[in-house]
Amino acid sequence: MKRILVTGGSGFLGSHLCEKLLNRGDEVLCVDNFFTGRRDNIKHLLDNKNFEIMRHDITFPLYVEVDEIYNLACPASPVHYQFDPVQTTKTSVMGAINMLGLAKRLKIKILQASTSEVYGDPEIHPQPETYKGSVNPIGIRACYDEGKRCAETLFFDYHRQHNLKIKVVRIFNTYGPRMHPNDGRVVSNFIVQALKNEDITIYGEGNQTRSFCYCDDLIRGFLKMMDTRDDFTGPVNIGNPGEFTIIQLARKVIDMVGSKSKLVYKPLPQDDPMQRKPDITLAKKELGWEPTIMLEEGLKYTIAYFDELLRKTGEIA
Repeated sequence: MKRILVTGGSGFLGSHLCEKLLNRGDEVLCVDNFFTGRRDNIKHLLDNKNFEIMRHDITFPLYVEVDEIYNLACPASPVHYQFDPVQTTKTSVMGAINMLGLAKRLKIKILQASTSEVYGDPEIHPQPETYKGSVNPIGIRACYDEGKRCAETLFFDYHRQHNLKIKVVRIFNTYGPRMHPNDGRVVSNFIVQALKNEDITIYGEGNQTRSFCYCDDLIRGFLKMMDTRDDFTGPVNIGNPGEFTIIQLARKVIDMVGSKSKLVYKPLPQDDPMQRKPDITLAKKELGWEPTIMLEEGLKYTIAYFDELLRKTGEIA
């Protein structure tokens, strides 16, 4: 049995990771400041004797004893990370410094949940890990994009300078139950709007593409990455290479919900990437990993989750 620290553990992905670690018999220390994380995501874990929750902001040092660290703490949707961009950058950069310092003191492995946003609006398609990215360092998304890029820099410098065991994964668009209903991400937006029979908001012409990975597939990739040999650091792309336009996603959600929603178009936000698709050759080779849950199946589970959530809150009958 390992004692494992998960920062951002009450968030969308963090809660799924905590659950999987507990299911395999580990002790889990879930750390979160509850800016975007929600207690509802982890309430079913509270009675588990191997689960502990701590309210803490990782921009401040943390002194605990654990065997491994998964660093997931950071708001990940534009709505949330642009609300307080300075704090977003601090979470990525100072949070990384504090978690790396803890891992260095304890001489343990640490995994960084990085992001496909390090590639910016890519000029190479699909995006391999060797691509260095095309990011606007002064744009409205930079607090997140550059914060995550700097966190990767810190991880690799700690690895080179202090021989720290690091693992870095780059997450591509992920969806599933426990997404925040108001996070502004395209899957949650479309499903909530469709369930309410509201207009579905398309930014730009809707021809931009995304690749959608179901949360269970992603967490499986995390666990496989942490278990790789010590000399394999990554970064490694974890995502589903199936590529869809935003309009294709919107129409699929409308059909699956049986919604009366209509599409409405608004201007494209600054620096919004036009293409996003992972090259997962490295993940297949080093992790033996590839996604198994295709979009329609994953959407079925996610729609059911939001349908139940909106009925509980009285937002739909």
